Amino acid sequence: MVERSQPSANYRSWPVISALTIVSLPLLLMYVYLFLDTVTVKQADALLPSGFTLQHWRFLWQTAEGKANIWQVTANTLLFSACTTSLVLIVSSMAGYVLSRLNVPARGFFLAGVMVLHAFPSVTLIIAIFIVLQMIGLYNSLIGVILVKAAIDLPLGIWLMKGFYDTVPWEIEMAGVVDGASRFRVWRSLVLPQVQPGIMALGLFSFLSGWGEFILPQVLAPGNQVQVLSVYLAAFLADDNNYDFYMFKAVGVFYLVPVLLVYALFNKYLMNIYGSGSKG
Repeated sequence: MVERSQPSANYRSWPVISALTIVSLPLLLMYVYLFLDTVTVKQADALLPSGFTLQHWRFLWQTAEGKANIWQVTANTLLFSACTTSLVLIVSSMAGYVLSRLNVPARGFFLAGVMVLHAFPSVTLIIAIFIVLQMIGLYNSLIGVILVKAAIDLPLGIWLMKGFYDTVPWEIEMAGVVDGASRFRVWRSLVLPQVQPGIMALGLFSFLSGWGEFILPQVLAPGNQVQVLSVYLAAFLADDNNYDFYMFKAVGVFYLVPVLLVYALFNKYLMNIYGSGSKG
């Protein structure tokens, strides 16, 4: 009797891929037209461009009057995102381990409090945060907005890392303790490598969240010297005297490209957040 061969996974999934491609095609076309508008010239009522130009990208080599330098703004954005990510990873990786492995008093109450803190949108806290930063002298500084952003992202980071630690077998730690390693050495050498996918996922999530943050930098660090790209981009909409819609599009593409590159290279790690970080 001849056995039938099972259809391949690719054959079974092609209807879903085709449907997603058809649904996503209008969005892809919009991105293509967005990029073309930044490097071409066309009449207001024309559908097709009439020439090629790089003048819409002139913000890369010359600073517009009344605006910050784009490279300084980009450096501020990278510093803001990187520092926020580092703080979230360091604190979350330690706090998540403590909550997962140690018998902490009022552990359940603390976990519930973490989720309650995460439930509050940052907008509802912005006035109180603004007053506190002014009182301690960190208003209109990158340090202040970095600390605020990290504090707001920490509850989710702690909860996710606890879920990843919960999936690590106790036997790995017990083997290290029996061999004479300290608790810190066990955590650093044996446990952390087991949750590396979670650390990568949380790091990428925090970096992308920091890169796209607008409300906090706009309110807490609006000055040109500490401006980030989201605030720089929004400033084009508020400039009624020198409004350049095509340059606005070019800055938007410049702001978007790093996010697309990071997501394309590391999206498999980002998806791990939903795969292993939800155990309570």
